[in-house]
Amino acid sequence: MPEHDITSDAELIALAAGGSEFAFRALYRAYVRPVYWIAHGLVGNAADAEDVTQETFLVAWRKLPEFELAGQSLLPWLATVCRLQSANRIRRQKRDREHTAAAVEESLPSTVDVEQQVIDDDLAARILAEVGGLSPLDRDIFRLCAAEGYAYQAAADALGVGHGVVRNRLSRIRTRLRTVVKEST
Repeated sequence: MPEHDITSDAELIALAAGGSEFAFRALYRAYVRPVYWIAHGLVGNAADAEDVTQETFLVAWRKLPEFELAGQSLLPWLATVCRLQSANRIRRQKRDREHTAAAVEESLPSTVDVEQQVIDDDLAARILAEVGGLSPLDRDIFRLCAAEGYAYQAAADALGVGHGVVRNRLSRIRTRLRTVVKEST
């Protein structure tokens, strides 16, 4: 029997189970809209409904070789698969939201240490004042190496000075800043 003359779901299922893409495509075209609308009614949005629809037909493709049609239409079975896939998606999204909420809650401090914030602000101000008192070349070296992550040679090339100049000056700058930090503790 030519594939174009097949009209029943049972015949299409048998051919699709045997690997016929034509038969599976015919089943897909016949039932994609009703499956989509079932999914949309369950998950509540178009993007998730599209995903659930695709997951439903993927399950169908995998299970067709051992599937036995109970009635005349494949739709009741597809609707059941769709409901199960929708429930799985809803559970997964709920679990993801709970996990995200728990992670955010864990990352938030339970109390705010105002004294520590004042100390931190004071220290930052002292460090900025110390960096502000550096020569223009030292400020550029500090900015490139400490703030922007340049290697000594890359900073030297950018500033037009030697590698040793950058290394030695940065060492002195760090010693100076360590002194500021030690004084504040």
